[in-house]
Amino acid sequence: MNPYLQHQLLVNRREFFGRSACGLGTAALASLLNRDGLAAETPAAKLVGGLESLPHLAPKAKRVIYLFQNGAPTHADLFDYKPKLKKLHGQPVPEEYTAGKRFSTMTGSPKGKLMLAPVEPFAQHGKSGAWVSNLMPHTAKIADELCFVKSMYTEAINHAPAITFFLTGGELPGRPSLGAWLSYGLGSETENLPGFCVMTSISKGTSCGQIFYDFYWGSGFLPSKFQGVKFRGSGEPVLYLTNPDGLSRETRRTQLDALAKLNDMRLQEFADPEISTRIAQYEMAYRMQASVPELTDFSDETAATLESYGPLVKEPGTFAYNCLMARRLIERGVRYVQLMHAGWDQHNSITTELYNQCRDTDQPSAALVKDLKARGLLDDTLVIWGGEFGRTPFIQGNIADRVKWGRDHHPYAFTVWMAGGGIKPGITYGESDDLAMNVAKDGVHVHDFQATLLHLLGIDHERLTYKFQGRYFRLTDVHGKVVKPILA
Repeated sequence: MNPYLQHQLLVNRREFFGRSACGLGTAALASLLNRDGLAAETPAAKLVGGLESLPHLAPKAKRVIYLFQNGAPTHADLFDYKPKLKKLHGQPVPEEYTAGKRFSTMTGSPKGKLMLAPVEPFAQHGKSGAWVSNLMPHTAKIADELCFVKSMYTEAINHAPAITFFLTGGELPGRPSLGAWLSYGLGSETENLPGFCVMTSISKGTSCGQIFYDFYWGSGFLPSKFQGVKFRGSGEPVLYLTNPDGLSRETRRTQLDALAKLNDMRLQEFADPEISTRIAQYEMAYRMQASVPELTDFSDETAATLESYGPLVKEPGTFAYNCLMARRLIERGVRYVQLMHAGWDQHNSITTELYNQCRDTDQPSAALVKDLKARGLLDDTLVIWGGEFGRTPFIQGNIADRVKWGRDHHPYAFTVWMAGGGIKPGITYGESDDLAMNVAKDGVHVHDFQATLLHLLGIDHERLTYKFQGRYFRLTDVHGKVVKPILA
């Protein structure tokens, strides 16, 4: 390239002011840095170690595995048993339950809609007597390890905003995800793997999957080194780790050392945290060349362990495979693992695809909890299972055509379960009303859920902040309270 043209391309506003010796240049540079959130007053986080000010209190959990069920599982069919639903099956929705409520455009007005009973029977399980559908037999067997929160509620009624709200604290993309906040604040316990890892899956044959947007595990306005690293379900587990043909590991090391020196010179000149990220991620990729093959090799797992996760455990890209990978990741020091399984958006397939979803997720989820407990990891590992909202207790479709029964989005009451990591086992917290329509007792808002999760990890949710565009942001925005009754 012509050297003059190359120079023209390189000289942007920041470089111009950065090279200016006058006070105006310095002031302008400071203004640009503040505008972009690069001169945040919060101390910069380390790749391993996090902020020196954390934890704020004694943590009960060291790590998190979030089994996020994209598309919204139907609480009325899985965990929230309401005998009145069966009694009112096929009858119009009582208007007093839906008055003033907003539903998706697929439902519009609930007036004239008909109530839909659970598609399978419920039974009580364990010493806790927790109600669990016959669709979830493996989860039923670990009921005494779980805390069912049956009074969750949210504000969003469509998938992407609702998922974004759960994972970032805001309905619009652009804020740091939960894993990014934890990586920033707490760092990682390993240098050989990222502190925040993500895996996605969808059941074969599912027609109601949701898109996995990258901002579900993004870093938002935090430096990009805190974003989640996605492990793929086919081909190379992580892209761009393998050296090109003819390039030895020793040669790659020499290249990285030279590149690091050049990047460090640039970092010293401009103090751009993205340059620091680039250096750190090159080094992480180099170390992962050695750590990932060992991580993904299940040959050291016993036959009993593999069998416990179900028949799909050896198939990359399945929920079962990802659950076992999650356990192996946290064993190796990863702070936060986010598994996202799509296919719960059952508007007209409750009697078909709900069964597929439960078949593919029930056994691996339960096996993960039991496996962690057997290895002494459950006490300080928080496991979460749930989606972005619930599904309507009334039908979407024709009540006479059972094959096409479905349920629409429902933000006003739904269920998640949690286990380990400082959570009381064998309890049910909160209640929905007698039709599973609205919260009746001890409501838990999304920000309350987030505040509680951070509390379990030793973080005061009001104190973990980052300054961006002149304002201190936090995961819980300006809301949230810790749900203390569910803490062990």
